[in-house]
Amino acid sequence: KIKLESDSFSIIGESQPIREVFDVVERAAGSQSTVMIYGESGTGKELIARALHMNSPRASKPFIAVNCGAIPHELLESELFGYEKGAFTGAVNTRIGRMELANEGTIFLDEIGDMPTSLQVKLLRVLAEREVDRIGSSKPTPIDIRVITATHRNLEESIKEGNFREDLYYRLNIIPINLPPLRERKTDIPLLANHFLKQLNGAADSKNINDEAMKFLVNYSWPGNIRELANFVERMVVLSIGSTITPRDLPDKVLGDTPKDQWPPLQEEDEGNPALMLQQSLKQSFHVGIPEEGINLKKTVEGFEKELLLEALEKTGWVKNKAANLLGLNRTTLVEKLKKLQITNP
Repeated sequence: KIKLESDSFSIIGESQPIREVFDVVERAAGSQSTVMIYGESGTGKELIARALHMNSPRASKPFIAVNCGAIPHELLESELFGYEKGAFTGAVNTRIGRMELANEGTIFLDEIGDMPTSLQVKLLRVLAEREVDRIGSSKPTPIDIRVITATHRNLEESIKEGNFREDLYYRLNIIPINLPPLRERKTDIPLLANHFLKQLNGAADSKNINDEAMKFLVNYSWPGNIRELANFVERMVVLSIGSTITPRDLPDKVLGDTPKDQWPPLQEEDEGNPALMLQQSLKQSFHVGIPEEGINLKKTVEGFEKELLLEALEKTGWVKNKAANLLGLNRTTLVEKLKKLQITNP
């Protein structure tokens, strides 16, 4: 059975689409063949590359990851292949490239579709000759590496457009792995969400997601895939009130077309919690649809803020200290807001 978790990575999933990926990883891990991982942004392509490395005979050797789309093209060559001292202005010392650093191990070239064609030629030579030419060197350096690449692009289309070399494509695409987007593995969403919660609960008050809220998470399309889900869970842990994340904590884009007058009632243990009651009131009373002609965001927000300030002041008999406490503000901040919005005691 393959290893899917270590100090550097953890792959979570039990759905059929991801188990098919695990099956390919298990069969390909012991091979020396190049692997091409296809998948949308945020699906975890680097995690699959790490799993291939950790389950291979090269597991004790380096795993070097390079994002070809994140490094400027003029710097990518020196990053990958290195350079000799004096090779160009500013090359005051010899630098070993990422390819050599990965010797005897694995190099992962993410977003390979963004690599400029001039470097594709050099990569093709590395694959064919198993040696690297540093910039400014007259002698190639032999290397022993396994190459794993990944892309979110359709490389066959890139070949037709002249942006990717066909001969390199066939060299890299020996073992293709298609990583499914999160919307195609919905049964994994609760596992992943709870995994991220567990990680975050170590540094915060323990929180959980109730079944009603989880249904909304499962039905959401997650265009940013696992990365979006991880960021979303962190945001909910920070912004939600109380120990349980419920539908009333979720943003409109996740709730979809659920009518705003059908928010789940406060739980019995939440009754009397002023912050939760205020949050419920905000959800029910202050939802604004944007008309075709648009809105003035600044004035709209100021209107909401003014209503909340007035309500707090009226509930506390215009005692500013009490109103500030009710709103979670410093008294000085409250006074500044009253002046700014020209609110005076009638």
